[in-house]
Amino acid sequence: MDMAKRAVIVTGGASGIGRATALLLARHGARVFVGDVDAIRGQALAVEAAKDGLPVDYLELELTDPASIVAFADAVHQRVQRVDVLVNGAGWDCTGPFMDNDPDVWDKLVSINLLGAVRLSRAVLPPMIAAEQGKIINIASDAGRVGSAGETVYAAAKGGLIAFTKSLAREMARYRINVNCVCPGPTDTPLFHTLAERLQEALTRAIPFRRIAAPEEIAEAVMFFAGPRSDYITGQVLSVSGGLTMAG
Repeated sequence: MDMAKRAVIVTGGASGIGRATALLLARHGARVFVGDVDAIRGQALAVEAAKDGLPVDYLELELTDPASIVAFADAVHQRVQRVDVLVNGAGWDCTGPFMDNDPDVWDKLVSINLLGAVRLSRAVLPPMIAAEQGKIINIASDAGRVGSAGETVYAAAKGGLIAFTKSLAREMARYRINVNCVCPGPTDTPLFHTLAERLQEALTRAIPFRRIAAPEEIAEAVMFFAGPRSDYITGQVLSVSGGLTMAG
């Protein structure tokens, strides 16, 4: 799928699903700007991509800081006239019973998983609107579709991201801007491996395919929404979970 001359932002692109997405889009010709708080991994990705001749730039991004989001968007717009595709891929989780949660954790969960995407979308939309073209892909979670014990506020934030996707899609349709959402199930990422081993095993057993997803499999779904094959699709939610959830 040709993404030549497309400027793409991928947040959370230094590792996991974001990294796989950034590399896939770059291999198809996109100029990719990775935003991530992890400078070591982000810079390593940029070096690796350069060795393969892939146009991937790393810029530091702290989604809990509104000023960092504005600075990141400004830095990208200094390099390209507008962003063609925004992939809000950054995510963070902290599992545990709701009644044991620290309220500071709630704030971080909502800031990264919901408000970060809201703020960055707002920052990159004006040039998209002026050009009457662009695509936004939000990476939420099946936890936001069906709920998840031990991830109550995370699921709430991801559910909010799904609702944000649908509502923004309605507003942006008049400008021919597509807004869609990918909902991964358990995926082989650094975040997944922070879970207790017994929980990892239980989640894997619950998936009809009896395995967790590879990050590259989620990236392919993002690629579909980023490319021309989805030009008449907006406001939709695609679950990529091996059949873990089959709710409408």
